[in-house]
Amino acid sequence: MSETVRRLRFRAARTPLRAPFAWWRHRDIKPDDVFLASFERSGSTWLRFLLCELLTGDSAAFERINSVIPEMGRQAGIPPVLPGKHRLIKTHESYRPVYHRAIYLVRDLRDVLLSNFARMEEMDFVRFFSADRSLDGYLAAFLKGKTAPFGSWQHHVNSWFDSPLEARGDLLTIRFENLRKDTEPNLARIVNFLGIKADSEALRRAIENNSLERMRAKEDATRKSGAEAGLLKMHRSSREDGRFVRNGAVGGWRAKLTPEQLKMIDLCAGSALQRAGYEQTAASSQRDRIGVQA
Repeated sequence: MSETVRRLRFRAARTPLRAPFAWWRHRDIKPDDVFLASFERSGSTWLRFLLCELLTGDSAAFERINSVIPEMGRQAGIPPVLPGKHRLIKTHESYRPVYHRAIYLVRDLRDVLLSNFARMEEMDFVRFFSADRSLDGYLAAFLKGKTAPFGSWQHHVNSWFDSPLEARGDLLTIRFENLRKDTEPNLARIVNFLGIKADSEALRRAIENNSLERMRAKEDATRKSGAEAGLLKMHRSSREDGRFVRNGAVGGWRAKLTPEQLKMIDLCAGSALQRAGYEQTAASSQRDRIGVQA
């Protein structure tokens, strides 16, 4: 794909032009499909690797992950892997009525922001959202839902939390931070929700085989082989902040975001942060008074 085409596709995906494409990607969704949902840069790739290994018994790899847990739009022809002959499909979309059962992996907006900014900076896409290519300019666009094809983080969170799935027991919400800190018990919750049979030894083996170091080794090996999977084609960088597998920081925003940036986040997305179980940091009590809606 040429650089010009890549940039045009990136821009088009953030306009109303994506609506027919999004519909087409969902055209063959079935009522018994199960979804692994998250906002982008929230840890879904790591979780897919863990689940892929538990489902297949083999080491997960970038070049085959989509043949087990496909991304939305690539599910056609992929055989079901869950008990009951259900497919497991990854989606970054906000909730849609065609989603009947899902795991929702949520990560702190502030760490998601920094991960997305680093990714966009490496691909030279920050300039589409910030005239001076600064984090301040990017943050404003991020909070307005202009940087992602499916809107803002707070809209995404609210769409899933307001969905009918949780009320009927068909939505399992997992915080990325909890999955990082206490991986085995949280992975066990996910496995139980999916109906996968996996004992403690299998869980520990999958976790060990997909540690940060091993995930990065898999990324490097895939690039060196020349058989780059779709996950990696947009991420050709040796820079630490441009890698596809970054460090999965928890709370890294505390040392990087300014009080003014944190205030803006609280004003625009504070209620969604609280709803997802995250603390606010500044001026949240002013949100209603000045009329800024989350």
